[in-house]
Amino acid sequence: MPIIKSAKKAARQATKRTEHNVEIKKNIKAAVKAFKAKPSAKSLAKAQSEYDKAVKKDLIKKNTAARRKSKLAAYAKTKKVKLA
Repeated sequence: MPIIKSAKKAARQATKRTEHNVEIKKNIKAAVKAFKAKPSAKSLAKAQSEYDKAVKKDLIKKNTAARRKSKLAAYAKTKKVKLA
């Protein structure tokens, strides 16, 4: 347990940030799951958008997001999803 005032604040901030980051990762997983359950251009765009948001907030690296988005696009192509 932190004793110093600044350490207490840092601990509070860390827990808040962790909760926020977990929320964003859950949104990504939900969007990808929804896309794989019912592939469509709209759900693909939603999943890719969630990855972009995570990159913007420095939750995942840019190349990781690009790789995962590419994988989704390839999956969409195999399922013959018409892209707008």
